[in-house]
Amino acid sequence: MRRISILLLLLVIAGCGETRSRPESAEAVFFPPLPEIPRIQFLTSISSEADLGKKRDEFREFVTGKPEDLRAIGRAWDVDHVAGKLYVSDKAYRQILIVDLELRKIDFVDSSTGGELPNPGGIFVSNAGYKFVADRKLGQILVFDQLDQFVKSYGLEGEFQPTDVVVIGDRVLATDVSADTIRIFDRRSGELIDSLGGQGDDESTFRYPTHLTVDDQGNLYVTDFMNFRVQKFDIDGSFVKTIGEMGDFPGAMPRPKGIAVDRSGHLFVVDVAFELVQVFDTETGEPLLPFGKFGSLYGGTWLPAGVHVDYDNIDYFSEYLDPAFKAEYLIYVTNQSGPFKINVYAFGEYIKGRSTE
Repeated sequence: MRRISILLLLLVIAGCGETRSRPESAEAVFFPPLPEIPRIQFLTSISSEADLGKKRDEFREFVTGKPEDLRAIGRAWDVDHVAGKLYVSDKAYRQILIVDLELRKIDFVDSSTGGELPNPGGIFVSNAGYKFVADRKLGQILVFDQLDQFVKSYGLEGEFQPTDVVVIGDRVLATDVSADTIRIFDRRSGELIDSLGGQGDDESTFRYPTHLTVDDQGNLYVTDFMNFRVQKFDIDGSFVKTIGEMGDFPGAMPRPKGIAVDRSGHLFVVDVAFELVQVFDTETGEPLLPFGKFGSLYGGTWLPAGVHVDYDNIDYFSEYLDPAFKAEYLIYVTNQSGPFKINVYAFGEYIKGRSTE
């Protein structure tokens, strides 16, 4: 019954849109804008199956006599991926949505045999395809396998308040906003083996740690929301540095949320107050570039929450790339409100007028 009700919600919110997200007449949007040398191009937004290029089945409508609605995203909070698919935690549906880029459809992870999510937050997809989901209301980390079936959970129900989760080797790390700590579980046994932090504003302490990400070297980054910063720790949990501060100038973080790191050491930080994403150098902590802009114009950001880097699915969005822009990877930004649920950007190099040899 729950699966049917969620499906109906998906259909109702989808509306009647038929066209792809990006207007055919839209010019390429770059950050920074020309004549500066762009490093990021806005590509498109994904809000429903229409934005994936799915068309209504006119023959089916003729046979059934009913219009076929296209499924949509409700309130996107966080996103991760595997090749060909995006996994989106949706607080409106209280589900993990599956955005299938290959089949151009939206479905959801099956929780009919367990793993219901009253308030899904951060999602982390392992290299093996396991999905780890933080649920603050449930007070647990839930795990779904490669077939999107529920398999296990970490923590006792209601024991803590996780908002995000990452996996580093044989450890599962989850934020706990109720205790201002990062809880560390053994991945195999599920036992709580350690914790990081505690309430405070000194290094290695937190005030409302909300989001996590990890780089290729196993370094951990934590959004320290009420201290207006991101803290970096090495693979052993030792403090490395702080990035950001309170203020209303470039590099400040008045309301930091989702974070992501690319393979070159660029840190992406969503800020709800600025309604954009800032890019920092993880070594120096210096701000490099902001992108995104609040507004009703196509691709605007509305209460952004999550950001994610994807090196695997560029080909699915190549039609949106400007001929002069060479993409290295994709960046997804989720919006909690407004008409654009997931904004898709490409990070790369503007090569017009340059030799590519």
